[in-house]
Amino acid sequence: MNECNSKPGPRSGSQIQRLSLFLTRMACQLIGIMRPDDANIAGNVHGGTILKMIEEAGAIISTRHCNSQSGERCVSALARVERTDFLSPMCIGEVAHVSAEITYTSKHSVEVQVNVLSENILTGAKRVTNRATLWYVPLSLKNVDKVLEVPPIQYAWKELEEEGKKRYEEQKLERLVTKQRNGDIIFPVINPDRQTKEPYTVGYSQSSLIHLVGPSDCTLHGFVHGGVTMKLMDEVAGIVAARHCKTNIVTASVDAINFHEKIKKGCIITISGRMTFTSNKSMEIEVFVDADPFVDEPKERYRAVSAFFTYVSLSKEGKPLPVPQLVVETEEEKSRFEDGKGRYLQTKAKRQAQMQPLTQQ
Repeated sequence: MNECNSKPGPRSGSQIQRLSLFLTRMACQLIGIMRPDDANIAGNVHGGTILKMIEEAGAIISTRHCNSQSGERCVSALARVERTDFLSPMCIGEVAHVSAEITYTSKHSVEVQVNVLSENILTGAKRVTNRATLWYVPLSLKNVDKVLEVPPIQYAWKELEEEGKKRYEEQKLERLVTKQRNGDIIFPVINPDRQTKEPYTVGYSQSSLIHLVGPSDCTLHGFVHGGVTMKLMDEVAGIVAARHCKTNIVTASVDAINFHEKIKKGCIITISGRMTFTSNKSMEIEVFVDADPFVDEPKERYRAVSAFFTYVSLSKEGKPLPVPQLVVETEEEKSRFEDGKGRYLQTKAKRQAQMQPLTQQ
């Protein structure tokens, strides 16, 4: 049973001590200095590097929690990452502080919220660069297809549990909608003849990357870490954006990333990206990950992961630059452009709604 209070009231010394111990078990922090191989040629840390650190913190805390009671041992697998905004670029030499905490548990899933701070070790100045919400499911070490039950957490008051349940139901519905449109195919573009393509078209910047999944990419189960997949996806999205703009580009945000199927060690994965929409100062890139399992149990290629990445173009001084407008040629491209425009306007409206109370204070 979850211990819930209807309101956050005064607590005794023993209650505060128990809550402090509980929060310690439910929190995790990773720290790492950003090195040249973590960044692009302008010194901005790759969004994929940050996403990988976020996922590592989430995997640690969720696996630790799911093994906090006696019973069958398990490892948490990433199922979904909610929309993540990159609030400020991180640079080479800065220290990333990644802190994670569990905010909700259902019977078979764990919600983890992660904050990323960037520290300038010369001045001591810190700033928030990312906030993310991730969902994990515990998979048995004995049988990877068996999802175990999650130990319930204690909530400071009942409203927190109700809000968490609402977020859980919303992400379940969104995952179902995404899975229904997941049959779209991007044919890999490995050595495209760009001389025959018009600049700023979808075909001109469309890109693919092929990767053989090795042991270093995998969990104890022998399946790919979610953070490894996200890093590769960001790399492909960045190539698409750079080919379109031919300038320095950085990740601005990532819409919800849905992990539809597990990717096993030995698979060949094809990460493909194409531009779907441009505004005056941003680009939306759709990225798919398809897996070809041919070791141990050959079967047909399947769609494993999908997401939308948003990039912005920057000058040498780090100022936003106008983005060349995408030239759409086919009816399908026009349809994807309109869908992307809808997502852009919806996000813009949400951001303005969030900012309005602040300006009224």
